[in-house]
Amino acid sequence: MRIAQVTYSTKPRGGVVHTLALAEALARRGHDVTVWTLGRGGDTVFFRSVDPSVTIRVVPFEASDDESVGERIQRSIVEMRRAFEPAAGDYDIVHAQDCISANAVGRCIRTIHHLDEFTTPELIACHDRAVRDPIARICVSAAVASEVHDGWGLAPTVIPNGVDAARFAAAASARRQSAGSASPQSLPPDLGTYVLALGGIEPRKGSLDLIEAFARLRVTHPATRLVFGGGETLFDYRPYREAFDARVQELDLDPLILGVLDEADVAPLVAGAAALAFVSTKEGFGLAAMEALAASVPVVARDLPVLREVFGDTVLYASDVEAIAGQLAAALDGAAPDPEAGRTLAAGHDWDDVAALHEVFYARVGEGGDRGQAVDLRDHYGARRG
Repeated sequence: MRIAQVTYSTKPRGGVVHTLALAEALARRGHDVTVWTLGRGGDTVFFRSVDPSVTIRVVPFEASDDESVGERIQRSIVEMRRAFEPAAGDYDIVHAQDCISANAVGRCIRTIHHLDEFTTPELIACHDRAVRDPIARICVSAAVASEVHDGWGLAPTVIPNGVDAARFAAAASARRQSAGSASPQSLPPDLGTYVLALGGIEPRKGSLDLIEAFARLRVTHPATRLVFGGGETLFDYRPYREAFDARVQELDLDPLILGVLDEADVAPLVAGAAALAFVSTKEGFGLAAMEALAASVPVVARDLPVLREVFGDTVLYASDVEAIAGQLAAALDGAAPDPEAGRTLAAGHDWDDVAALHEVFYARVGEGGDRGQAVDLRDHYGARRG
């Protein structure tokens, strides 16, 4: 098949990570895959190297400080549509991985990683079209598929995310072999014992709850640091960041905020953590938490239905600030679930299996499948198709 995978950014957000890994796995299965993206801020390549079997098309997109988030999203759609439209007929399958792409590329399959909540009529309509208009839909968890059904009366097909478990397991092994002293040159040389949060400082990641919890944790674990990594986003979270910074000062905390990470640093940073704090208020799957489990790092997760579905009893759950603090303390004190169960779960989410399920889904849609109803893939779970 000739497949176009379309995403909105070159930066390391979850949906972009998914897009690249899926594209490479589909190419390994013999498909002709092109990834389309917007090159924000002058980017001409992705945040990591991509297998040369995948063709990359980066559409230039210049940022403007004079436009609102809504205006930037609308302009993103227009620029992607202008570039993609002449090539649309070159593909058997067009697969949009986000709201912007689904609005831009016309007739497409859409993966709904999670549902956003907008307040302006323009963005609400954009979000609605990106769910309603595609010819078929995939969700990476049953919980999100249920939200789509409740809100739109549609039944997406569930194909879980993959994870590069071997990469994170290797980082953990390297750390053990070096007695915990190895650190990439671009990271601080000795972070000591630290709790890690990935994804930046923003409302959906529960960053304010985390610093409140960490202030309580510090009483019993004063030598532990709090480290934030990542944070690339389209949205303007300056008011939230200002509230975060003010509260950090009031609580006399000193978190280490690394910002957007070099790809080579991600796995070692995760593997070196004493615990991963994954306290998002909304998630579609939980890729960062799955990567931590692959590295044998205990995870404290927000008690959300989607995370219960994906992780079962392999992580510690917490629903409020006090519980987050308590579960982080438990993880640091060695009371986390058996890491072997987490490693096994992560290893079971293989990108080649995920690509095989997409391949079947694409074929079924090509035969006239979906029409708002889930495609039955049950016969294809549990065994890789060759």
